[in-house]
Amino acid sequence: MIFVDRIDALGRILTRILRHMATELRLNMRGDGFVKVEDLLNLNLKTCANIQLNSHTIDEIREAVTRDNKKRFSLIDEDGELLIRANQGHSITTVESDKLLKPILSPEEAPVCVHGTYRKNLESILASGLKRMNRMHVHFSCGLPTDGEVISGVRRNVNVIIFLDIKKALEDGIAFYISDNKVILTQGIVGVLPVDYFQKIESWPDRQTLVKNIRMPSVSLVF
Repeated sequence: MIFVDRIDALGRILTRILRHMATELRLNMRGDGFVKVEDLLNLNLKTCANIQLNSHTIDEIREAVTRDNKKRFSLIDEDGELLIRANQGHSITTVESDKLLKPILSPEEAPVCVHGTYRKNLESILASGLKRMNRMHVHFSCGLPTDGEVISGVRRNVNVIIFLDIKKALEDGIAFYISDNKVILTQGIVGVLPVDYFQKIESWPDRQTLVKNIRMPSVSLVF
C-alpha cells in the first residue's frame, strides 16, 4: 500500500510539473511538450507523500505512467534518452498545439464532442461561452462519461453535458485537436468557444433537455 501511495504521489507531481511548472523550474521543454526524465529526477522537490523527487527511479516513472488510468503521459526513447510529456492540459505557453496534438480536419474524426460541467456553471457559460481559463485549450470528451472508450476529458460526476456542433465550428475556421489520450481540444476564438457552436445541452445522467434555442441571442433554460 505504501508503494502504491508513493507512485500515486509521483504521478501527481509529474502532472503539475509537465502541465504547469516546467518554465518556472527551468526545465528544457520542447515545443511538443517533452522533457528529459533525467532532468525531472534532478529536481529538488517533494511529492505529496513527502518523498524527494530525486529519490525516485526511472522504473518508478514508468510505473506512474503505466498506472495512470487517464493516460495523461507519453514516454518515448530517443537515441537512448527517455523523454516524458503530459498529453494535454497545459498552461505553459511555449508548448505548441501543432506539435503536441493531432489536428482534427473533419467532423467525422470526432462524431461525438461533449463538454461536461455542473448546473451551477451553466448560466455563466450561456452568457459568455466556454473559456479555456488558465489552460491553453477548452477540453472536450470524444464520448459520454459512461462510454467505455472514454478515459479522459470529462469528469464522472458532472451533471450537465454540452454537445458541440463541431462541424459548424470547423467550417467557421476554429481549430480542433485530439490528444494521445483522446481528449478533444480547442483554443476557440481568443480563448473562448462561443455559445453559437453548442448543439444541445442535457442533464446527466438522465439526459433531459436543459436548454433550447441555443443560438444566440435567444437562449431559454428549461428547468
